[in-house]
Amino acid sequence: MTTKIFGWALLIVGLVIIFWTLYSCYNIFTGKEKAPEIFKIDVKKTETQTKTKIPATEEEMRKLISEELKEMLPVDLFSKLLNLISQSILAGIFIFGGSQISQIGIKLIKK
Repeated sequence: MTTKIFGWALLIVGLVIIFWTLYSCYNIFTGKEKAPEIFKIDVKKTETQTKTKIPATEEEMRKLISEELKEMLPVDLFSKLLNLISQSILAGIFIFGGSQISQIGIKLIKK
């Protein structure tokens, strides 16, 4: 009798872990919550120059191209991507752990 009660408790705990993880991931991916910042890249803001001058040298052209690329792809995009990937991996681990706990509970219930 106690093994069945303990089995039901493990099953419920496992399901709570799974659903809590799914709910928190849903909130992060819909933008209601921010992803935990595991990776953080310091962003240095530079003043944009007026672009009326035509670059004369190759170095000026490289600077102009790098400024344009920074405007198209924000620097913090890479850190946000890494944080979302790490959040997804961590969620997968929690869901796997919750399912293993639930499986142990189901085995105890069947005894």
